[in-house]
Amino acid sequence: MPSARAAVAGLARTDEACEPSGVTPNPATAQPDRAPADRALRGEPVAREVFTGLPDRYDRLAYLLSLGQDRRWRRAVVDRAAAGQPRLVLDVATGPAGIALAVAGRTGADVVGVDLNEPMLQAGLPRVRRALPRGRVVVAAGRADQLPFDDATFDAVTFSYLLRYVDNPAATIAEMARCLRPGGTLASLEFSVPPQPAWRAAWWGYTRLALPVLGSLTGGPAWYRVGRFLGPSISEHYQEHPLAWHVAAWQAAGLTDVGTALMSLGGGLVMWGRKGPAS
Repeated sequence: MPSARAAVAGLARTDEACEPSGVTPNPATAQPDRAPADRALRGEPVAREVFTGLPDRYDRLAYLLSLGQDRRWRRAVVDRAAAGQPRLVLDVATGPAGIALAVAGRTGADVVGVDLNEPMLQAGLPRVRRALPRGRVVVAAGRADQLPFDDATFDAVTFSYLLRYVDNPAATIAEMARCLRPGGTLASLEFSVPPQPAWRAAWWGYTRLALPVLGSLTGGPAWYRVGRFLGPSISEHYQEHPLAWHVAAWQAAGLTDVGTALMSLGGGLVMWGRKGPAS
């Protein structure tokens, strides 16, 4: 079983040079599954731009802006990843490595954290560099849709708040599943839209009106920008990719026993599945 540092050896150290090396690209990622009209709400440039200038207290602000629910949602993802007692884990869209550190602490696993945005990785470096009671975490810049890892490298793969920012969500899910060994666990966290009409109306008001104001008060202009962007981005994603689409995309990527849990009246979505045997 390779270590985290061995697994991360081929990753780029800056987000200008994070193309995969020595791994056959996923051909599907070259063909976005969306119309050009939604470019303002999706894609790699959006992922870079939206999170530019965020303060170092990203995790704390995410907690406040989700009304305290973000940490509970993340724990649910960690629970799913930890159930299989993994030894080597990949955390995609790791940001400041909050989930990566939690998985390492819970399981003692080596964890590789990958994110497109180098500033977000740098925000988590002080914690990553501390000696952990169990496990260890290594982070590097890289793209979720072109991961520079061999097939079946990891015992578990996690990702959070990712699919709204990639050009081709289905191909990105397949790419992450490719790196997962047979029998391994894929677990994820995404924002969602409450299905019940009354709660959906309250969610709409919160994300369109309150969230930008709270973002500005707690994080300044950078978080005002994120707060204003978040609601329309979530709505657009689920109009094109409803929950049934997510389940089908996981199954098409080779995941079995796919499960879903709507969190906090539907404001969050936790998913998990197990990779089937190699064909």
